[in-house]
Amino acid sequence: MWYEMADKKQWKRYVGYALFLFLSYSIGNAAAVVSTMTLQPEKVEKEMKTVAITFDDGPNPEYTPKLLDGLEKRGVKATFFLLGEEVKQYPDVVRRMHDDGHLIGVHSYKHVNFKEVGTACTLQQIEKTQKAIYDVTGEYAGYIRPPYGCWQKELDAQGNLIEVLGNVDPRDWATTDADTVVQRVLKDTKPGDIILLHDASASSVQAAFTVIDTLQKQGYSFVTVEELLLE
Repeated sequence: MWYEMADKKQWKRYVGYALFLFLSYSIGNAAAVVSTMTLQPEKVEKEMKTVAITFDDGPNPEYTPKLLDGLEKRGVKATFFLLGEEVKQYPDVVRRMHDDGHLIGVHSYKHVNFKEVGTACTLQQIEKTQKAIYDVTGEYAGYIRPPYGCWQKELDAQGNLIEVLGNVDPRDWATTDADTVVQRVLKDTKPGDIILLHDASASSVQAAFTVIDTLQKQGYSFVTVEELLLE
């Protein structure tokens, strides 16, 4: 079943907390539960101060390697939603992305609007992209971000990909002003958010570095969307 990331994340938190309470009560430690949950608020808050930074439309032969260099320097793992036709053209960039420990997901093969092309074409786009990713990394992707955020709900039962959108979208593709992108991201970002950027321009890459540097100074840590999902 496919479902949006935020829903599953919230569901896991509720189930995990409920199970924690049940087990604690079953062994007669109800008081300890209350004590543990209230004595360490700073630790809980610190653990929750995470965000995921993601990049669409790659790999780009010029800018993605520069982005990977900067992410490695900063100790940050990101999530990349790739176009299948670009994976075919630049497999070495994807191989490095994978070897560096970043999470790779499906965008589409040719950046089409899934709602406009129909079910058969959508499935073909996904399958071709999955094959391209597998041929390079030896692994199939587990996540998808549909172009334009357009998805066909009838496809939910036809695959095992998790749909991931983004709730901080500075529209970096529409401007070459890195400072504008940075301001938009910093204004809207809070713990648990997914930042949506692209790795196809110098301004987007520079904006990404500034965002990371600034948020790290504010105590944020960066994780992949999978890690954010499993928190």
